[in-house]
Amino acid sequence: MTNNKKVYTDEKIYKKLMEDSNITVEDALENEMVINMGPQHPATHGVLRLVLRIDGETVVNCVPELGYLHRGYEKMAEEMSYIEFIPHTDRLDYTATMCNNVAYVLAVEKLLGIEAPKRAQYIRMMVAELSRIAAHMVAIGTYAMDVGAVTMVMWTFREREKIQNIFDRLAGARFTTSYTRIGGVASDADDETLKMVREFLDQFHPALDEMDKLLLANRIFIDRLEGIGVLSKEEAIELGVTGPNLRASGVGYDVRRAKPYLFYDEIDFNIPVYTEGDCLARYFLRGDEVRESVKILYQILDKMPAGEILANDPKHVLPHKTEIYTKMEELIHDFMIINYGINPPEGDVFFSAENPKGELGFYLVSNGKGNPWKLKIRSPSFCNLQAIAQLCKGAMISDVIAIIGSLDPVMGEADK
Repeated sequence: MTNNKKVYTDEKIYKKLMEDSNITVEDALENEMVINMGPQHPATHGVLRLVLRIDGETVVNCVPELGYLHRGYEKMAEEMSYIEFIPHTDRLDYTATMCNNVAYVLAVEKLLGIEAPKRAQYIRMMVAELSRIAAHMVAIGTYAMDVGAVTMVMWTFREREKIQNIFDRLAGARFTTSYTRIGGVASDADDETLKMVREFLDQFHPALDEMDKLLLANRIFIDRLEGIGVLSKEEAIELGVTGPNLRASGVGYDVRRAKPYLFYDEIDFNIPVYTEGDCLARYFLRGDEVRESVKILYQILDKMPAGEILANDPKHVLPHKTEIYTKMEELIHDFMIINYGINPPEGDVFFSAENPKGELGFYLVSNGKGNPWKLKIRSPSFCNLQAIAQLCKGAMISDVIAIIGSLDPVMGEADK
């Protein structure tokens, strides 16, 4: 006979909590507690549930549970054309929408075997780096607020608003932009937009210095982060951690350098690396990375080439409208292109880009039809969250908040 007894999720979690323990469950219940942090908690950066086994104020073990925001984007992609899925990439790491747009269309272009014009690729680099700054502003500001520095979040969001004003002029939207297109970008960056970018960069360095003065002279802020949540180089590699969290542990891996895409190989920039691997190192690294993005953006503005912003490939690229189209012709043409026009060859590709959270990858499988047979997203937030259980062991309950913020997860990306 088979055992049909149902094993509930919490039973599995409790069994996991008791791993590597020399005491019985009964003994543990006499001296310890099991508590939930989340999924409805203001400092878990989304609907993340942590089940903590605690002895007094000390965390003995931690089990993260994801899945409270699952939206089925990978499955939805199978019923959509390649173009229709672009707006859904905005909703992954929603603090870095442009970065997601760029990574996805580069994966599709790799599958199709096409390349966007050079000007389009430079514009993509520009919006990706602006998006990186905006995402790190959210990360730094909310992180500071998590540990008690409320002023910081207002200052960082002030700078993010300026970037969103640029996106509003360029893409027609401030937040969910859906700006890139397969073969290029939706609209050109005119002189006024480029001027806005340069003016933002000119005033941004003093703003960063102001933020540093606010926090780095605060002994309480330093004490809350220094030596907390230490992740070694070996542990980070073993867990598949990428992005700032990996580089803060001493590994200088950045996709823009390791596997250059767009025209990053024409740009001079450094890869900030810290060896401490603690919460403070992860804070410092994001600040340094923002300064490198400023350096990259100045070079992009200086090198911005003239030319087209869409590839001349009628088979695969939806062109801009022209005056010769009648309204009916436009509707028919758009319908055919969106639903039937992009028919890549059979096969599969993987492409990854360096996003603010880490390495964002798209694995596409084509059966030759107008929609993906399979789409798999390698989301950095999901992978980085694997480190939480390791980092929380031995920490205080209040340290758990600092550890979560230092990893900078976005649950919309983790539960894609």
